[in-house]
Amino acid sequence: MTLLSTPATPAAPTTPATPTIPAAPAPPDPPQERPPVLLLHGFLDNRSVFVLLRHSLRRHGWGQVASLNYSPFTRDLRAAATALGRHVEELCARTGAPRVDVVGHSLGGLMARYHVQRQGGDARVRTLVTLGTPHAGTRVAPLASVHPVVRQMRPDSDVIAELARPAPGCRTRFVSFWSDLDQIMTPVETARIDHPDLVVRNIRVTGVGHLALPVHGTVAAGVRQALLSWGGTDDAHGTASVA
Repeated sequence: MTLLSTPATPAAPTTPATPTIPAAPAPPDPPQERPPVLLLHGFLDNRSVFVLLRHSLRRHGWGQVASLNYSPFTRDLRAAATALGRHVEELCARTGAPRVDVVGHSLGGLMARYHVQRQGGDARVRTLVTLGTPHAGTRVAPLASVHPVVRQMRPDSDVIAELARPAPGCRTRFVSFWSDLDQIMTPVETARIDHPDLVVRNIRVTGVGHLALPVHGTVAAGVRQALLSWGGTDDAHGTASVA
């Protein structure tokens, strides 16, 4: 599996340069200064999908890692995003932290992005990491589209159109992991974030399916790195690979 990172930039996507290893990564935050992390699962899933990632974060120095279960019968992404905002506020109040980091898989990432971009959640969310999230919508199986929230994940939905609108001054930084083997994202590039107003790093994952993204060890390492440091617009491309 290979992770290919494109540089953070608030501008439209450009043709990537030949990947190189960054020479000097930014120093990590001391553990006591790391924001709490909130993990948000995908459609018809639950927080148990993050057992590996939660353990990985705690083992590497994150003291506050929470995971949220939302109802599998959620029918409206906007309402779910509002409820997410309440949980973020509760986490800040409980820990005393001014901001949190959020990691969302699939629908969870889209829900978090909607909260950040359309409901003022950028005031509380420092970094949003998404794993296999249909940022530009996905053409899923026709039978699944009978569910209202699945229809909101289609390319022609009102939710996807809202996320394409201008978002000047958004304070959240975004890291999007997308896989060339994601069977749920059609096309696979829909899991990238391409928005001129957002500061985004898109990271390509090779050889990992949609459901495996939150439980893959190398993806977990990539998530930790995304939460620890933010390279800036002049960073080189980076590559990391495993057999």
